[in-house]
Amino acid sequence: MTTRGPTREGSSADRADASLAGVAIRSGRKAAEVERLRRIDAVTDAALMHLDVHELLDELLERVREILDVDTAAVLLHDRITNDLVATATSGLDDEVRHGIRIPMGQGFAGRIAVERRPVVVDELDEAEVLSPVLRARGITTLVGVPLINESRVIGVLHVGSQTPRTFEPADIDFIQMVADRVALAIVARRSNVERAAAAALQHSLIPERMPPVPGVEVAARYLPAGDGGVGGDWYDVFTLPSGRVGVVMGDVIGRGLPAAVVMGRLRSALRAYALDTVEPGAVLQRLDRKLQHFEAGKMTTVLYGVLDADLAELHLSSAGHPLPMTSVPGGEVATVDAPVDPPLGVDSGIQRRTTSIPFPPGAMLALFTDGLVERRDLSIPEGLARLRTALGTGTAEHRCSEAIRAMVDHGDPQDDMALLVLHREEGGDSPPLHLDVPAVATSLGLVRAALRRWMAGLDISDKLSFDVLLGIGEAAANTVAHAYGPGGGNIGIEVSSAGGVILATVTDTGTWRHPRGQNRGRGLMIMEGCSAEMTVDTTDTGTEVHLTFRNAVEAP
Repeated sequence: MTTRGPTREGSSADRADASLAGVAIRSGRKAAEVERLRRIDAVTDAALMHLDVHELLDELLERVREILDVDTAAVLLHDRITNDLVATATSGLDDEVRHGIRIPMGQGFAGRIAVERRPVVVDELDEAEVLSPVLRARGITTLVGVPLINESRVIGVLHVGSQTPRTFEPADIDFIQMVADRVALAIVARRSNVERAAAAALQHSLIPERMPPVPGVEVAARYLPAGDGGVGGDWYDVFTLPSGRVGVVMGDVIGRGLPAAVVMGRLRSALRAYALDTVEPGAVLQRLDRKLQHFEAGKMTTVLYGVLDADLAELHLSSAGHPLPMTSVPGGEVATVDAPVDPPLGVDSGIQRRTTSIPFPPGAMLALFTDGLVERRDLSIPEGLARLRTALGTGTAEHRCSEAIRAMVDHGDPQDDMALLVLHREEGGDSPPLHLDVPAVATSLGLVRAALRRWMAGLDISDKLSFDVLLGIGEAAANTVAHAYGPGGGNIGIEVSSAGGVILATVTDTGTWRHPRGQNRGRGLMIMEGCSAEMTVDTTDTGTEVHLTFRNAVEAP
């Protein structure tokens, strides 16, 4: 009798079952890997790189909904000013963006994710966990959310929802987090580019490309951004006032990027407004400080504000924590202005800001600058100031400006923003011709007189001749305002030149003169004749030209 061992058929069946199970496992793993790669490919498609932020978010959320077979998907971004999460892009929740849904950090489902900085899954939605009425109205039962994180900072939340109960596998949550990471990178990159472009455009619009003409003073300026291409808060300004005075400003808002540029723009506008009502620079900075502390709490800036008198003979200045300017007179060395420096704007010091007055005679130079020009890693501040004084030694404003930048940059990219503003008062003698083109309205007459005063400040003429020029040209301009144009209005052109003690002036318009109205009219010609040595009036179909010649020998009218 033969004893048989276990049948081989049974052992083969077991192995077959095991083999089939292994095939199924491998097949399942392969399918899972294929699905994982499909998901990755769906959200890393190169074509997405050409979309702007909103288009990119919309497309990614649509793909997430399709891949996960969910009903809703949304991205909420963190508003750093209000500390809210703001609905920015949605799929299946269009009303959430349209209604401007905002979720406070730490509150509700999205706020919890942002604070905890980890994925959160809610299997059964409780109204207490969701602040968005749109989500509740959609009948969402299951939610999964993940944070958007960039460089350890939460910038938003991405969440998806289903109207039917379902279980999200770890692979699903990993996929949602991968999408969130991609969204975070895209948003930060594009936001940075947009903010940089916006800040550059804003700064470009606020820093004057051309200096306003200031008769008797040559003005030159430079602004060099830091080597990284960023935008800071350095700014300068030159403007004329109705009184004939000239305002000069140099400032440096603490910080960089769009926030600094926005503050800079607000300060520039506010300072100009205060300068119209307040003569003393210290008082202007006092008002500007109050405005900054109230409306821009937490911001700080340094500002130097100076005012040149209408006759250009004296400069009045006040410093709010800003480096003092340098000045020189003919035959003298370049030196730092001796004046007090008050605390920066935005510091609640409670002090009364001070104003210092210095002479600004013919041939004098004034240079305002930001600290980036003299502060270098490889150069101490005293050495930087000494180098700047040497570079500003001689020449025109443009020459001194160019030499200073060349000396301070040292053929390398600046490590901080640099701003420089140089003013050079022309010496006595014949000034360059004065050209004015102003609207033919009564308010322009004050501007004309102020421009004439500044222009004549550079001439060696008598007080009587100066008076005659102001009266004669002013009367010609006033006649143009009263008679040259109708309701449509027009412009007054004024050209004045000086040679050998003789002043020549031409006042032009392109209007059709109306006859004098009322009594005591037509006396303007008599006044102009009495002020000038010679006067002619040429009237054609295209307008009128009044030519005036003034000499020292002219008798008073």
